[in-house]
Amino acid sequence: MTGKSFVGSVAVGALVASVAFGSAQAADPASCETVRMSDPGWTDITATNAIAGILLEALGYTQKVETVGVPITFQGLKTNQIDVFLGNWMPAQKHLAEPLLANNEADLIHANLENAKFTLAVPAYVADAGVKDFADLQKFPDKFEKKIYGIDPGAPANQNINRMISEGAFGLKSWELVPSSEQGMLSQAIRKNRRKEWIVFLAWQPHPMNTKLDLVYLSGGDAYFGANYGGTTINTLSRHGYAKDCPNATKLFEQLSFTVAMESTIMDAIDEGKSAREAATTYLKAHPEPIAGWVEGVTTLDGKPGLPAVKTALGLK
Repeated sequence: MTGKSFVGSVAVGALVASVAFGSAQAADPASCETVRMSDPGWTDITATNAIAGILLEALGYTQKVETVGVPITFQGLKTNQIDVFLGNWMPAQKHLAEPLLANNEADLIHANLENAKFTLAVPAYVADAGVKDFADLQKFPDKFEKKIYGIDPGAPANQNINRMISEGAFGLKSWELVPSSEQGMLSQAIRKNRRKEWIVFLAWQPHPMNTKLDLVYLSGGDAYFGANYGGTTINTLSRHGYAKDCPNATKLFEQLSFTVAMESTIMDAIDEGKSAREAATTYLKAHPEPIAGWVEGVTTLDGKPGLPAVKTALGLK
């Protein structure tokens, strides 16, 4: 062997060893170990956060979830106090998300759910009586007591309703928004439904309300909730620069997508009393098919293959 070929062989060997050694190194720096996420108190985000938490912890990360409202979540993304948010409902949160994205104060990772809905709805017996469109509400002010039931104060959807009322759209100038928690609003809807009383309220899918209540989504609210009965895309957002700081964790979130059926199943279990972690674990054990795609090319925090680690954590073969 000539000296030149020997040197070349050593260089190639060193490169191969370097690549092999590098693959066993930490996938993300230690500063990425804790992944700070938020939950506005919505069951769908509780469910998706639970799935993310199971995957993250199997990969050696620690998930920290803060229960805070949507405006505070966006402020947290802007100030680097929250790393990832799985609940950017669009277009409902457009006025909050777009300024941050335009100013590089948050980053869009990807759309994690398509074909969601988010708009006003009424019980089916109210729709049968003639309320099928936003414009039909003002025909029955006394029946509704001029009230529209919303979710937590400060939520973008509530702001849309308040704007609709203040602008006098659909003849609703003198109506009132009744804000409440998600559970408080739904309890009111279920109570009135049981008594066959009239109510109009915020509704969305995925959510167990779609199976627990015989409800009808109202048409005509495109200007305030978007077309196709509030047809919605739910995005995953991160603080600006998270992908650069934590590329391995980001790759997981880039591939983490859900379906309406998946979320609805987990949410039903939560609604029946299971913890979010238990409900998500049960679902993943029964439906492990998406896992390989979620963790493709993702490693554990210490650089080992991700899929075996997740399977081991879930007791899957």
